[in-house]
Amino acid sequence: MNNCIGIDISKNSFNVHYLTDSSDHLTDYTDRNIRETVGRFVSAEPDLIVMEATGGYETPLAAELFAAGLPVSVVNPKRIRDFAKAIGQTAKNDRIDARIIAQFGATLQPPISAAPDVNVVRIRALTSRKRQLIKMRTAEKNRTEQSRDEFTTRSIRTVIDTLNAQIAAVEEEIRATVALSPELKEKAEIIRSVPGIGEMTATTLVTEMPELGSLNRKQAAALTGTAPICRDSGQFRGKRMTGGGRCEVRKTLYMPTLAAIRHNTVIRSYYHRLLAAGKNKMVAVVACMRKIVVIVNSMLRNKEVWNPNFA
Repeated sequence: MNNCIGIDISKNSFNVHYLTDSSDHLTDYTDRNIRETVGRFVSAEPDLIVMEATGGYETPLAAELFAAGLPVSVVNPKRIRDFAKAIGQTAKNDRIDARIIAQFGATLQPPISAAPDVNVVRIRALTSRKRQLIKMRTAEKNRTEQSRDEFTTRSIRTVIDTLNAQIAAVEEEIRATVALSPELKEKAEIIRSVPGIGEMTATTLVTEMPELGSLNRKQAAALTGTAPICRDSGQFRGKRMTGGGRCEVRKTLYMPTLAAIRHNTVIRSYYHRLLAAGKNKMVAVVACMRKIVVIVNSMLRNKEVWNPNFA
């Protein structure tokens, strides 16, 4: 796969590397330049266009590329960094990064990403904003414990009340956006039928893991980073540990998993079996998290609500 294009994106610009002729183009990140770049890509007829998931900077360009029907793969930046280390590339700048991204695409041929639903993109942005607001609220609550001045305490409580109102507003906007998509709404309702899983957790799962329902059990576990990874070499047998995957999904699932251990008979029974087998509590919790993801994946694939007899 030689006709591969790598794009390194930053806040104000993006650097494009064409693997066919090793040319580079640095472009300001504007709507006009995005349109012109997409036009050049259409003419070039690339086998694959690769870019990193950069926390949202890639979204405008990726959206135009998807709309043009171009083969785009949005990959985890860590995979690119690991690839650069593997080929001995230690120097780093925008031009080099774009070239490495193109080489990564040509060598490993990552799968083409599916164009995200516009409602999914908006819910992800709203969910990110909710996390920011919760973080700010936690910081203010911590300050309340340290405050000894009456005016300062009132000020902190006022800010907390404002943040609570904003969090509620964001949650209502998420609900309204989910309601606009029959597919998202159906998936969220299926997931919510699992005892222990609430509305916001269900929404996070359908937006951050749109692949759920089309994966096998191993893929579903790996995508959340809850699958044990072997670390063996020769006669050495390393300790199996989880890692990788989508950390935000894993964080979101933690508290609902604890609730499921208490209120979901299937998960509670599984948890206590693991403890009886000698597993420590955190290992058992992660295993329960993995089991929930696998069950949810199966439910979405079969379009069935929770049934403890089939879990």
